[in-house]
Amino acid sequence: MSLLPVAEALEKILAAIPEPVAMEEVPIAQGAGRTLAADLTALRTQPPFPASAMDGYAVRSADLATVPVRLRLIGTSAAGHGFSGTLQAGEAVRIFTGAPVPEGADAILIQENAATEGETVTAREPVAAGRFLRRAGLDFREGETLVRAGDTLDARRLALAAGAGHAVLPVRRKPRVAVLATGDELVRPGERAAWDQIVASNGLALGALSLEAGAEVIDLGIVRDDLGALREAVGRARAAGADLLVTLGGASVGDHDLVQAALGAEGMELGFWRVALRPGKPLMHGRIGAMTVIGLPGNPVSSIVCGLLFVVPAIRALLGDPRAGEDRSEPALLGRDMPENDARQDYLRARLDTAPDRLPIAHPETRQDSSMLSVLGTSEALLIRPAHAGPAKAGDPCRIIRLDRRLV
Repeated sequence: MSLLPVAEALEKILAAIPEPVAMEEVPIAQGAGRTLAADLTALRTQPPFPASAMDGYAVRSADLATVPVRLRLIGTSAAGHGFSGTLQAGEAVRIFTGAPVPEGADAILIQENAATEGETVTAREPVAAGRFLRRAGLDFREGETLVRAGDTLDARRLALAAGAGHAVLPVRRKPRVAVLATGDELVRPGERAAWDQIVASNGLALGALSLEAGAEVIDLGIVRDDLGALREAVGRARAAGADLLVTLGGASVGDHDLVQAALGAEGMELGFWRVALRPGKPLMHGRIGAMTVIGLPGNPVSSIVCGLLFVVPAIRALLGDPRAGEDRSEPALLGRDMPENDARQDYLRARLDTAPDRLPIAHPETRQDSSMLSVLGTSEALLIRPAHAGPAKAGDPCRIIRLDRRLV
């Protein structure tokens, strides 16, 4: 089986997700980080009335054509305590920021340009009609679409939803992502490792990526290299209602790489296996009934890079995000000369040299071994070298994926 290009592999994964997960409603206070299942329209107009943008006096601009001029104060308009009367010629109303502008007024005289004495205010400066006045509906109007289906609800969007009158929000339920680490050599963090064992890190990393992408994580633990044990773990994922099963390790062709065999024995329809990328060639994709399966390599850097490239978009597609497969890369400049590339697309760990007046300069790390978490941990970006790319010089344009940006 030939190696599949990265873009084609992602396209196949997303195309195999038949539809987003179901919708549910949550109180707005529980909406942070959730993904909207339907467009959100305004239930009210904001502001619902002409409002003052400054502290001062509501006036008729025509009364201030010649200044100084004395006006009679007839009341006060404060936020939540509006003035219900109508302003006539020669009159003014004391007003505060956010308060309703009374009928008859068409401008706000700011308090710095006025002086009061008893029931009289003296305007020292003219003011144009509409000055310091927020018209009704300046922010949004009832029925206007404010947030789109597929958007993640962050602080800005939650504030907008609240201001628009929503107390309950239609969101996608969190996709259930089962994470299965495999290998006799693995122990959990905190457990004592034998001389021939290592501490498992991939499961934690993929769990964190899944949570940040908007999923609920089902930790299936570490399963030994045994066909029966692997099949039992896959069964647990199905019983838990997992929408996506992510396996870590055991997807290659060694004597102890049994994951693909276990998945096949559980009825997996193989979509593809092996992708033309580095790190992460032995990537696997398939389906077991309604459950999507993505098998990641066991090397820590490979699994994290593949998680960013394939698992996160799959979760976003399950959430109905129309931008799930969107290119997250951005332009940069090479920090050093690069040789021509082979048939695999490289994702090189890199440090960034940034300045406000130019593109970032990406300096690929000297050590690129897919087992080295220390290099990934100090890198700021993945430098993309396309398959079959020719030699490149320092300063040439390139593409990077920043590692310090939120996923959604």
